[in-house]
Amino acid sequence: MKLRPLLIAAALALSPALAFAPAAAAEPAIYTGRFSSIALQGYDTVAYFETGAPAKGSKDFTAEYKGANFKFTSAEHRDAFIADPAAYAPQYGGYCAWAMADGKHAKGDAAYWKIVEGKLYLNYNSDIQGKWNADVPGFISKADTEWSALNQ
Repeated sequence: MKLRPLLIAAALALSPALAFAPAAAAEPAIYTGRFSSIALQGYDTVAYFETGAPAKGSKDFTAEYKGANFKFTSAEHRDAFIADPAAYAPQYGGYCAWAMADGKHAKGDAAYWKIVEGKLYLNYNSDIQGKWNADVPGFISKADTEWSALNQ
C-alpha cells in the first residue's frame, strides 16, 4: 500500500474520535507555573499590602486557595488571607494584567507588581509593566472584561 492512501485511511479512521475530542483544558484559576502548585512564586501576598514590598513566604505558613498553595511570612499573614482571600489574592489569578487585557494568559511575576485601589496586579516583566503603567485604568477595565469572559 502506498503512503498517501494509508495516510488518508488513517485520517478517516481517526476523524470520528477527533470530532468528539474534549476542548483544551482551561488555565488554572491561579497561576502557579507548570510544575508547581505554589502561587506567586512563593511570595507572601499579604506582605504587598502590609509592608508595601514583596517578601518570600515560608513553608511553615501556607494556605490553599483555588487549587494553589500560598506561602506567608507569618501566621498572622496566613490567617488574614484565610479570613478574606479575595482581598489579598492577585487579580486575574496572578496572570499578567497587561496580557489579560488582550484575553491572554501569561505568567505574572511577583517582582513586577502594583496595588491599584486595594487590589494586587502582576505583570510579566519590567518592559510589560512599563506598557501597563501607560494606561492602568484602561488595561484594568479591558482585563476585567476578558477575565470575566474567560471564567464563565
